[in-house]
Amino acid sequence: MSSPPPSPPLFIIIFFITLFNSLISYSYSSSAQSPACNLACGSLQVKYPFGTGYGCGSPRFHPYVTCSADQLLLQTHTGLYPITSISYTTSTLTITPPCMSTCTSMEPSSNLGLDWASPFQLGPSTFLLLSCTPATSSLTINSSPVCDTSSSHLCASIYTCPSVIGLGLPLFPPTNTCCVYSPANFDSRGELDLRKLKCDGYVSVVSFRDYPTDPTLWEYGVVLKYTRGAFDDYYMDTKCNTCEASGGVCGYETTSGGNSFVCVCSDGVNATSDCNSFSQIEGIVWSKASLPNWNIWIGTLAGLIFWIAA
Repeated sequence: MSSPPPSPPLFIIIFFITLFNSLISYSYSSSAQSPACNLACGSLQVKYPFGTGYGCGSPRFHPYVTCSADQLLLQTHTGLYPITSISYTTSTLTITPPCMSTCTSMEPSSNLGLDWASPFQLGPSTFLLLSCTPATSSLTINSSPVCDTSSSHLCASIYTCPSVIGLGLPLFPPTNTCCVYSPANFDSRGELDLRKLKCDGYVSVVSFRDYPTDPTLWEYGVVLKYTRGAFDDYYMDTKCNTCEASGGVCGYETTSGGNSFVCVCSDGVNATSDCNSFSQIEGIVWSKASLPNWNIWIGTLAGLIFWIAA
């Protein structure tokens, strides 16, 4: 009576279990799809380094710029600010703080600030500080006078707006209650601190549109400059253009905590370069650049089977 064939060694059983689990895990991770990034938020075109959500655009910008309810927003330590325009050629954007005054709507304003760690700096905007006490001639930031007395005609113009009554300002008030302020930057905390300046509100003008005495025709908002990091420039030059040309959106890898570049395609799949480098096998999406080396696996399996059979 022949004895039963010997059971395979324990290490072979463990090997096959490990191999099976690794293949299942790889198939799952390869087919998992992150939510697709969008090319626009509301009416604004969104391009690198900005993104519409986590994993989109540059990781340096995501904590500060997000898309919510079709509105692109900038978040700082002083609040949320709608972004109304972006110039990718000049690397600037314009925000409209909700409590900022304009010729049609004036109200008390809260402080406006930027985070020092963010990639944003104050751009070429002209601020008009409103309803200030004491006299604006004594207003200083970091011990330096802030008021531009040569532009006092702008104060006289803004005070002709009917909405000044809502801020409690009399029509044609003394000019020393208004200050024209064109800062290179904010104070040491990165803020326009109205409480410290003892001003009730502010107007920020992007452009006077050749009408310096007609505030109804001015363009209101706050211009910010942004700077890309060294790796942002590298990805822009080497990968992002190729990704966008294939219909993808430039983003970054998030599954393992890394910040390496990915091209996010319309179906939510992440590619290493562009959206044309994918093939589908039985419903699973594989990246050509990350396929496992099947020749090694097949050779190893064949050798083990031959050894067991012998």
